[in-house]
Amino acid sequence: MTSPLTRVKRPTGSVGQVGTEGGSVAKVPGLLAHRSWWWGVALVVLIFLPLVITGATFTTIAVYCLMYMGIATAWNSFSGFSGYVSLGHAVFFGVGAYTMALLSTHWNMSGGLSMFALLPLAGIVAAIIAIPYGYIALRTRRHTFVVITIAFFFIAQLLAFNLSFTGGSAGVVLPNGQFSASDYNNPFYYACLIVLVLTVAAVIGIRRSRFGLQLFAIRDDEDRARSLGVKVGRVKITSFMISAIPVAMMGAIWAFFIGQIYPQFAFNAALDVTIALMAFLGGFGTIVGPLLGALVLEALQRYLNLYLANADLYLVIYGLLFLGVISFLPEGILPSIGKRLRLRRLRREEAEVTPATSGEVAP
Repeated sequence: MTSPLTRVKRPTGSVGQVGTEGGSVAKVPGLLAHRSWWWGVALVVLIFLPLVITGATFTTIAVYCLMYMGIATAWNSFSGFSGYVSLGHAVFFGVGAYTMALLSTHWNMSGGLSMFALLPLAGIVAAIIAIPYGYIALRTRRHTFVVITIAFFFIAQLLAFNLSFTGGSAGVVLPNGQFSASDYNNPFYYACLIVLVLTVAAVIGIRRSRFGLQLFAIRDDEDRARSLGVKVGRVKITSFMISAIPVAMMGAIWAFFIGQIYPQFAFNAALDVTIALMAFLGGFGTIVGPLLGALVLEALQRYLNLYLANADLYLVIYGLLFLGVISFLPEGILPSIGKRLRLRRLRREEAEVTPATSGEVAP
């Protein structure tokens, strides 16, 4: 008997290729062609970066950049691969933050490196919550799903304000980090880096797996995927649950990093818009795209907040940047650049072939 997925074309846009919506793929020559080598170089640079550039301002920005790179990658592993755009992943960020805050205070933890042992627990709690959340939200189609995720977000935020064990509007104070002042940011930096590396590795594995093939089949044509035997509901919920884990772990790191959390910041509506913008800017549904988008936007935001008198001016710059991308790079930075490079290469090849053929003499 033929497998239900043998008739569905596998997307070939893995790490070194840039997939666009609908399954089309444009190979990016040069930089991404030797993807394995560049992944290793990037990892080495990130490992030694805070040891070379030790300024507190720089390492603080670096922590937030890695944090958002992990969150955007996790979000894209569900929304980019399945086509279901979620505006409720801030729920998992807040759940991770409150898991870290409540457990650390309840267990009277000292605030040392042992606090990072709570990160897997934050991911597990978020995964458990994602099951009923996804079961309800993913019973609808794409446009309704967006609205339902927004509703779930505001429900979670209201619960954080009104439940007694969350501390309400007073928030929760976490144990102070017991790290030296000279390199205080480094433990948080490397915790974010570890979560980011694991997230990227998991997303690459998903994209190359049969499970990833099912997600792309759902994105391209959900009804056809169901008719071919794909367990659509189960695949969507599983992907939704997997994407929640890194987001919650980054939320836990954030809570420990800032030392005190409040409901309006742990459950922040701007987070959902920001990570979606990061993924669309870099390349929706790609591997490298969300990493690039998060790095550019988060570094830009932190820099502008530091050096601009008007703290909200970065929102105007965000808007102008987004309009520019939509106008000139509508599929995101990497897919658009990849397509243009491919077209340029094809034109060059045609130009090289044309003189040769025109110089031939008929017998």
